[in-house]
Amino acid sequence: MTIRIQLSQLEPTLGNLEANRALHLDEVARAKEGGAGAVVFPELSLTGYFLKDQTPEVALSRESKFLAPLLEASRDVSIGLGFVERARDGRTYNAYAWLEGGAVIGVHRKVHLVTYGMFEESRDLAAGEQYRPIESRLGRLGVLICEDLWHMEGAYLLFQQGVDAIVVPSASPARGVESGADGLGSVRTWRSLLATTATMTQAWVAHVNRTGFEDGICFGGGSRVFDPYGDEVGALEGLDAGRLVVDVDPREAARARTRVPLRRDEKPWLLRRELDRLADEEEA
Repeated sequence: MTIRIQLSQLEPTLGNLEANRALHLDEVARAKEGGAGAVVFPELSLTGYFLKDQTPEVALSRESKFLAPLLEASRDVSIGLGFVERARDGRTYNAYAWLEGGAVIGVHRKVHLVTYGMFEESRDLAAGEQYRPIESRLGRLGVLICEDLWHMEGAYLLFQQGVDAIVVPSASPARGVESGADGLGSVRTWRSLLATTATMTQAWVAHVNRTGFEDGICFGGGSRVFDPYGDEVGALEGLDAGRLVVDVDPREAARARTRVPLRRDEKPWLLRRELDRLADEEEA
């Protein structure tokens, strides 16, 4: 069963929910016209990234009526999108929702908030505390939002839970101009991280980054897809908005794990034991 996935590398308007929803609906319509089974958007695609004091103003609950047109659109095409989630206790999260069949069937809250250099996510956002797969009609999916990919436990825990694919939405700036084919150091680094993650988890990995400028910062684009063997099967080069359409077979993850049985031979109890030992030594 081959599934067509559209990665929509777009430039949201900071703080303008209505304009960004319209942009999402247009991309979903394009995905449907192209025969895609799913369309995925970047981190905080509904709101923009450098929100600061706008954060509480754009936050939405999972039950918000504002999502109704997108939920309706998800009856035909599965949708992954980034938004600021307002939890029932009032906290706000950098979150990624998976919409399918007219409902929100899963939400991942970014675990590793970026609070260094130009970033200050912890100023307005709470951190997520779990990595749970989403049971989609397309297969078992995991989500790692940007910085989550840079910390090994997220991909490892999704690997242990047998995901077929990992979606990596990001709002990553363009940094480090270099000579040669790679062009940007940030693109080269992302490519290495994504290929390694796909190889070690034996899952499809789809990275969808945003473009455009906010607060003088240029976002780097470079969306791309890797198969469960770590091979790049599609990429959007350059800094412009665009669409990347890739056909994937979720069964390829199972084939990869049969050929090289990494998950079968993994020893998670050893990791747990050694982490407990390290914690005991810290307390001593």
